[in-house]
Amino acid sequence: MHRFANPARFLRLSAVLLPWSVGATVLLLAAGLYLALWASPPDYQQGETVRIMYVHVPAAWMALFVYANMAAAAAVGLVWRHPLADLFCKAVAPVGAGFTAICLITGSLWGQPMWGTWWVWDARLTSVLILFFLYLGYMALVNAFDDQTRGLRAGGILVLVGVVNLPIIKFSVDWWNTLHQPASVSRIGAPALDPSMLTPLLVMALAFTAFFVMLALVRTRTEILNRKIQTLRLSRAAR
Repeated sequence: MHRFANPARFLRLSAVLLPWSVGATVLLLAAGLYLALWASPPDYQQGETVRIMYVHVPAAWMALFVYANMAAAAAVGLVWRHPLADLFCKAVAPVGAGFTAICLITGSLWGQPMWGTWWVWDARLTSVLILFFLYLGYMALVNAFDDQTRGLRAGGILVLVGVVNLPIIKFSVDWWNTLHQPASVSRIGAPALDPSMLTPLLVMALAFTAFFVMLALVRTRTEILNRKIQTLRLSRAAR
């Protein structure tokens, strides 16, 4: 994978992958929304409110997935000093923060009619809120330094420290007696969801993943081009 860490190579590869990721996002999102909003039945207990799940659950998965990718990129950037890894980490942080915000908002919208409250200091909800603050903290820390390299390095350290929160989010419903329901899909044995609900949920998850890939390619390309522009300006100023 080291050869793909070359920015010029990444720009060429991403130019090929970007149209495919856009097409996959549009097709999967259209299919997922149709299945979620029209083709799937209402839940016998939750009624039509269950449709929030088709956005909430994929957003929650992506919040964890993006942070895990950031942690891997931060480790590569700190150990091997690949600038592309640091730029990728910076590029996808707002995307991960957006997914986490969607997760928290849709969770509150679901919780009010189901639990009778918009928010509880439940272990799962609190740990996801901490994840959102980690995203915001990373973005603030990266931009707090005049030297971008130092900012990216400090941000990478924060990401690696915060990765301990991921297993807490994942297993909080098993470790503590929480109000949040336990896992329904990623559990030992068959998923608890009926196929009529599981299928649109998985399609929406794939749509969110394709959307992330598309945004990651676009934003990383932008970061590379911004770095090149900054380098050219500095070289001209030094003359």
